[in-house]
Amino acid sequence: MTRTPRVAVAGAGLGGLAAAAALVRQGLEVAVYEQRPRLPEDETALHLAPNGSRILQRWGLGAELLELAVQPVALEFREWSDGTLTWRQPLGRMGPGAFAAPYCTLLTDELYDLLLARLPQERIRLGRRLSGFTGRADGVELEFADGGTATADVLVGADGVRSLVRSRLIGTPRRVYHGTTAYSGAVQADEVPELARDRVTVWLGPESRMVGAPVAQGEQFGFVAVAPSRSRTARQRPASGRPTALAADFGGWAPDVKAIAAAAGGVQSWTPYDHAPLKRWGSGRVTLLGDAAHPMLPYHGQGVSQCLEDAVALAHHLARAPDPTLALRRYEALRLPHTARVQLGSRANAFRPAAAPDITWAQVYDIGEHLPG
Repeated sequence: MTRTPRVAVAGAGLGGLAAAAALVRQGLEVAVYEQRPRLPEDETALHLAPNGSRILQRWGLGAELLELAVQPVALEFREWSDGTLTWRQPLGRMGPGAFAAPYCTLLTDELYDLLLARLPQERIRLGRRLSGFTGRADGVELEFADGGTATADVLVGADGVRSLVRSRLIGTPRRVYHGTTAYSGAVQADEVPELARDRVTVWLGPESRMVGAPVAQGEQFGFVAVAPSRSRTARQRPASGRPTALAADFGGWAPDVKAIAAAAGGVQSWTPYDHAPLKRWGSGRVTLLGDAAHPMLPYHGQGVSQCLEDAVALAHHLARAPDPTLALRRYEALRLPHTARVQLGSRANAFRPAAAPDITWAQVYDIGEHLPG
């Protein structure tokens, strides 16, 4: 086709906004369809690795990112019982060819707002829950729960781990639960004064861990903790709750961990799961991106950075290939093997103090150095 393809993105989470921002940057026409009536709010902490931050730098957002984010000097692993340092990874410039980009920690909402500012507001359609779609040789027809329809040349499913687009394309993969419960939240830094505000800390136990990261310009610590599940019922969606379960699971830990658990006023909890890497992401003029394609356990801190890499590759190929179907298959051929390796590496790295043997930091970041666009 000779004209610029019109792209529909299902989902306005970080993956969907990253895809839309990358597509707009390449001059493509984009519409983002979000089922919720309002844009999501999320004040949890996220880790943006160098392969993700270098993309934001390329987009001209580097200065704004660094105004919001903390740049930790190191990642430290400590003994669960007494906080003894067992392993330290400097984060200033990670290894050979570190892309001249920082490792950042920030609030999810802060990154969300950065991406949102790159998009004309009329590109985002709220309250439009996708209920189905029909692929044709010349495009895709979208069907919505309110009875409305829309057409596009390409549909990108960025609709998360419970992706409707994925289920219609290839069915629902078997979810793999790992017998754990995850907790997340944030505490004010002055409530845990012994914690250094310039590093990410991981306290590792035999079956549990807690990760603490400075956010909000160092005024808060965001944490994620994972412990063996106390229930046989899987809770797929994060739910708010009291911190009593967190305190019970981590009450006998090092003083800093106990201080975080004691200071946490509100805690989200859920049951982490993933699935085996998919053998394909799409068919015809439909593809997947982010968690819809490769949900990852939180042990490499790569979920957001891999979404950004997906977005760059997708936009590059759609802007240049003579046919959208060919562009999507090239995008998938580039991204699927790499995200599968990172996805499985994150699973294998669940309770190890360093990268799993089959995936190194260099392998995680290497493709970022060579991404087009």
